[in-house]
Amino acid sequence: MSFERTALIPGEVSYSNISQIFNSVYLKNIILELIQDSEETNNSLYSFFKLFLKDSEAELIADRYDIEEITQLLLALSVNTLDHLDSSSYFSFPTLAPYREVLAIFVEDVFNLWRSKHRFMIKKDTFSYRSSTRIHKQISLVKNNSDLKSLVLGLYRQILVNISERRMKILRQLPSGAQAGFIFDNPKFNEEIKIKNAEFLYNMNYVWSVVLEPPVIFYTRSNKRSGLFKVVDSPILEKIHIENPDDWLVFPIHVNDKLIFVVVYKEYFALATGLANLFEFAKFETLENQKPEGIYFFGVKKSFFESEEDSNGIIYKENDGTYVALVGDDPSIDYFGYMKKMILTIHNLIVIDENRLPVHGALAEIKLRNGSSFNIMFVGDSGAGKSETLDALNRIKKQVSEVNILIDDMGSLDILSDGTVVAYGTETGAFVRLDDLQPGYAYSAIDRSIFMNPNEVNARVIVPYSNYEEIIKPTKIDFFLYANNYEKVGDEFEIIEFYDEVEKALEVFSKGARMAKGTTSEKGLTYSYFANPFGAIQRKERHEQIAKRYMEAMIKSGVKVGTIRTQLGIPDFEEKGPLIAAEGLLKYLKNIKIIK
Repeated sequence: MSFERTALIPGEVSYSNISQIFNSVYLKNIILELIQDSEETNNSLYSFFKLFLKDSEAELIADRYDIEEITQLLLALSVNTLDHLDSSSYFSFPTLAPYREVLAIFVEDVFNLWRSKHRFMIKKDTFSYRSSTRIHKQISLVKNNSDLKSLVLGLYRQILVNISERRMKILRQLPSGAQAGFIFDNPKFNEEIKIKNAEFLYNMNYVWSVVLEPPVIFYTRSNKRSGLFKVVDSPILEKIHIENPDDWLVFPIHVNDKLIFVVVYKEYFALATGLANLFEFAKFETLENQKPEGIYFFGVKKSFFESEEDSNGIIYKENDGTYVALVGDDPSIDYFGYMKKMILTIHNLIVIDENRLPVHGALAEIKLRNGSSFNIMFVGDSGAGKSETLDALNRIKKQVSEVNILIDDMGSLDILSDGTVVAYGTETGAFVRLDDLQPGYAYSAIDRSIFMNPNEVNARVIVPYSNYEEIIKPTKIDFFLYANNYEKVGDEFEIIEFYDEVEKALEVFSKGARMAKGTTSEKGLTYSYFANPFGAIQRKERHEQIAKRYMEAMIKSGVKVGTIRTQLGIPDFEEKGPLIAAEGLLKYLKNIKIIK
């Protein structure tokens, strides 16, 4: 028997009575899950559960054990001591005194298993164009979640006290309500902007507010992404059918100025929660009157796909130009990288259709204490050292006044009428790899962060860092640097190397070499066309033409194009490599002046 890890808690309910917990399907399922684990492992709880065995021949756990009696026992212990239950003729439970410690462990396990679930409070509430009304609705959800937390904690503590009669000297206000709340409604779509063959899409629930209960920590079943997303230039929407729409939510987001609908199955709401820290949510008035340029279905049944490879991520293009992406329901894709990178791939495909250049890289405004200011773009695939070098720059306080991150991972370039090359961002947050960052980086913003698998290699945190207005403004770039993480700085290689010839620059950037850092399934020295497997490789022929035009425009307009060696992929240089790169860059910048 398999158990769901996602708990969807009604958000319109006020939680004030313990009967709401004892009548909950989640309590019953948690007890069943603990019994199943106990049978499989023969752990210390098994002797306790055997007290409630009613039919050893029954196939189902729910039929073998008296789950109702176990629930009634917990209810009785919420108001009576264990000794009273044993001595009273009113109760007919087995004698419990010999199982006092085991019973306490059982209660702890029930509480801990509940807390290990992905817990979401969901509420359907009419969207209002009045901000004061929306805030009132949000506060109502916050209160209901706070009441639930108090109810769960109070019940857990009272039962433990009644079992052991030990005074609880330390009370820990552990998170035990919902980790995130979603408020949704059905927008009133303008008929003229509806996509053909997708009527089901306009009958679904669209999220208009997300409420987070920090620190938000999720443990997903995968922590790596693998493979490329295939692009097929044919329609697919008419073949898609959502069986149970209430098990899905639509998260409408802006990726720069592109409107994308992210349609998520409930088992992946943890990944959808990360969108709140990474992208700007679209206003209802926008999505009601604007056709989305991309739609992403996350958690589609694997039987829908023609091949196993396709379920790992595939993108179709409708006849009207709308991109439709799908990812299957499988533990292997239960990683936020699949959520984020597919969305950015859709963005990049749209950008290429516009004859502009998508860039897999980070852009920051570096302000020095001498008054100089530079906009520097670092280009590179996952683990190349982009974020780490920016973090190192931020730590050199004696020379650096400010490091304002404008693009964390993906952006696009445009050429203005006067030949100036400018950049646009996509995200309002960062999906940061913890392993390579300075200790304390994420924890300084722990109250706003969303952590993913902090106990594993490639642990990640999603941190908001910018506002939407900043990333959609055109920003002139001064430096366009490829982040090389595998060549050691020394006699052969300098920290920074610039290119005056377009052909040499294109050769380096197109090669896209990097040492894999465990962020994907790749190992060793790898190559990715233009360090961008998210749209560029899928549209390589067209991208090559665009890239040449943009490289010519940058060099012609005075943008410094080159390589910066972060050494992040070299053993023992994971921390000092980006710092050396940052110091070398600052040394160069101090000798020139570009005053903003």
